[in-house]
Amino acid sequence: MSTCSTVSWDLDEPVSGTAPVARTWLLLEQPGPWGAKALTASHLEPALGRALESAAKGTGVRVALIRRPGRHADRGTPTERQVYAAHGVPGQVWVRSATLTDPRRLLGLDFAALGRGEHRTFDSALGGGPHRGDPLALVCTNGKRDRCCALLGRPLATELAASGAGGVWEVTHLGGHRFSPTVLVLPHGYVYGRVDAPAVKEILACAQEGRMVVERCRGNSAWERPGQAAELAVRSALGEDAAHTLRVVRTDGAAPRWEVTLAHSDGRHWRISVAHGTPGPPRPESCGASVLGSPARMEVLAVRELPTAATSAG
Repeated sequence: MSTCSTVSWDLDEPVSGTAPVARTWLLLEQPGPWGAKALTASHLEPALGRALESAAKGTGVRVALIRRPGRHADRGTPTERQVYAAHGVPGQVWVRSATLTDPRRLLGLDFAALGRGEHRTFDSALGGGPHRGDPLALVCTNGKRDRCCALLGRPLATELAASGAGGVWEVTHLGGHRFSPTVLVLPHGYVYGRVDAPAVKEILACAQEGRMVVERCRGNSAWERPGQAAELAVRSALGEDAAHTLRVVRTDGAAPRWEVTLAHSDGRHWRISVAHGTPGPPRPESCGASVLGSPARMEVLAVRELPTAATSAG
């Protein structure tokens, strides 16, 4: 039986505009096994997992569990846990880190402030500070969510860690199982699909220099999906790889068509027409799905640079 990633690959399904959406990521270390909905199906206290989900709802914060690559035998509750918060909106990009003995302290965070890009709540509530290590590579590996993430993601995470790449973690869920292996790279929040170890190493080297890689990029998680596709289209047209230069300033319309306004840090603006593309043939959108579906595709119809007078007039 074909896996969802094999079917997606055979259909040459585009990856642009498929990244999960989160202005801010909150990542909590939780070793041991993970269930399909890991916040409430792991060794993390289920009531705490539900409370974190509730606190994050509607704030732009996405909570996920992370663990170091390798075997995940049940070793009980860790005495210390690593926690990260990362905000990916250009002009406000940061990654903060802290070490916790009691993960319930996360409930003391102001989630709305985190979603707006304010990290003081993380520092004051958790004693956090700037992450000064390598860029983070978070590889989706939760086989209970989708077997492609285990079959393809775990070997990738293990290979990266064994090669000495710093900042490598496994993460519970990035969506888009059919693009496995899929990786979130912080600080800038770009998500990649169908990657291998050499590709991730190149992406991390670029991230260290404040650059991103367009090839295999699913989008910047700071933007809604039309904005993700619009940004990647402009980057491809310009050959622009500086991670901080492009920002979605406005999205008009609703499915199935949007007009996205994108700004460059040098003052240029573009208007990009994005629409739902022709869906592929019905098939399971993940290996665990029993119902056939046709995942929506983001198709860029037109990219138009705006004259300076038009951008000044709004």
